[in-house]
Amino acid sequence: MVAMERRVRSMVNKFVTTPVALSIAGSDPSGGAGLQADLKTFHQMGVYGEAVVTLVTVQNTRGLHRVEMLAADLVAEQVHAVVTDIPPKAAKTGALGTRAVMEGVAAAAAGFDFPLVVDPVMLSKNRAPLMDDAAQRAFTTTLLPLAFLLTPNLDEATALTGIAVNNLESMRDAAHKLIAMGAANVLVKGGHLEGDAIDLLMMSNGEQHEFCAARVATPHTHGTGCTYSAAITAGLAKGHSLLESIRIAKAFVTAALRSNPGLGVGNGPLNHFAGL
Repeated sequence: MVAMERRVRSMVNKFVTTPVALSIAGSDPSGGAGLQADLKTFHQMGVYGEAVVTLVTVQNTRGLHRVEMLAADLVAEQVHAVVTDIPPKAAKTGALGTRAVMEGVAAAAAGFDFPLVVDPVMLSKNRAPLMDDAAQRAFTTTLLPLAFLLTPNLDEATALTGIAVNNLESMRDAAHKLIAMGAANVLVKGGHLEGDAIDLLMMSNGEQHEFCAARVATPHTHGTGCTYSAAITAGLAKGHSLLESIRIAKAFVTAALRSNPGLGVGNGPLNHFAGL
């Protein structure tokens, strides 16, 4: 009996100390982006992953062909179910689709006692819309102010701020504006710039940091943004600082790009088995 109690206690303690991360995002059946990429990234980084589905897509490496948005109450109930049973240490959002879903997620996130990474996914890799116009208009007043970290790419930073973001200086300007709009910290991703891939972190305390990696020449970049934000979220769930979480995530994504498996005939996925 004593031995059994010890085993049970050991199992409970292991579960309690297991880092947990939550993704609230859309589904990609090809497995390269969205929830599937997030869960693969969580697992590779040693984090238990939970996933709330916001929308379902029909897509592959050649393009996105259909998007079906889930009902806002169904999304909200999924969030409630996981955070009240297996509460995460950090969470991230991806494609949310509609204003109703965004407002429901924001209402739930207002009560989170863990950091939220907000990836403002507006377009798919093939530039198909994943956020309707009403949701885009509501984003800055609902979800953005709840972001511990906002991770826009150049196009998203441009859309959110009205600033033409196309170089390091305009990345700084956009980051300043996004912090003034309520985000605690902003990481503007410069993956679409020429030359090295430079990302700019602007923190609410005024600190600025650049994360640079040599550009990887490959068409297999599907899910890069999802994987990057998921890796940062995993780091935060493990108790790493924001700077350390981004540093590890940047290295992981770079390695995943370099070692991509070459799957699909179009814009293929990263290698989510890449070493840390």
